[in-house]
Amino acid sequence: MSDRLAVLKTYKLYVGGKFPRSESGRTYRVQDSNVAKASRKDARDAVLAARAAVKGWAGTTAYNRGQVLYRIAEMLEGRRDEFIALGSTPAEVDAAVDRWVWYAGWTDKIAQVVGGANPVAGPYFNLSAPEPTGIVAVVAPSSPLLGLVSVIAPAIATGNTVIVLASEESPLAAVTLGEVMATSDVPGGVVNILTGSVAEVAPWLASHLDVNALDLTGVTDPALAVDLEIAAAQNLKRVLRPSTPDWAAEPGTARMTTFLETKTVWHPKGS
Repeated sequence: MSDRLAVLKTYKLYVGGKFPRSESGRTYRVQDSNVAKASRKDARDAVLAARAAVKGWAGTTAYNRGQVLYRIAEMLEGRRDEFIALGSTPAEVDAAVDRWVWYAGWTDKIAQVVGGANPVAGPYFNLSAPEPTGIVAVVAPSSPLLGLVSVIAPAIATGNTVIVLASEESPLAAVTLGEVMATSDVPGGVVNILTGSVAEVAPWLASHLDVNALDLTGVTDPALAVDLEIAAAQNLKRVLRPSTPDWAAEPGTARMTTFLETKTVWHPKGS
């Protein structure tokens, strides 16, 4: 009989394509595992990483973004058993894989749906085209995997970068999804995942002047949600309020268009 001790895993943060420990060194216990507890400094580091990635990710072609999202689906399916072991049902993992594929297909089509040529009374072309908002800070829902994918995928499909504050109750799937990202051609900084206390970290993301939008889907405390909206108003962030969607339903385009800006260009007709 072997007396070898297993190597215990500590679930770290995912920031800038790397897996740092919290700068504070703090952890908390979830399902007999140690999980990093993010601090204000970790939130600032995530914003820096997300901002550094904005230009490259927004500037890549929509077709290439779709390829990256499809690669995430491939890698997630390859780790199906691991997510099941962490508490997701087989059906949920399959639905999460399908959701990545669904959004991958939308990357080069959403512009045709929400953009277009506008009729004007004059010798001009008037064209509207969607552009990413920038950095989206997301408070993830408690749904361990499908809800998590359903808030990340639409934001990055449209060229935004994201900072995800994982659910306090089910952070293991979030960090493991970060491991999937790290092996899926996702540029460092496009997706950043923080674990820890929502009440502690979310206010710093909401008030950060270099964060452009806020998705409060996973906030369950009404008073905290109000405080976060007030903080977000400092630089007129777009805010998606708390909700409890049916994650199994077809997602539609609303989450993609929420974090898109419309740029309108005029150009004279003729030579």
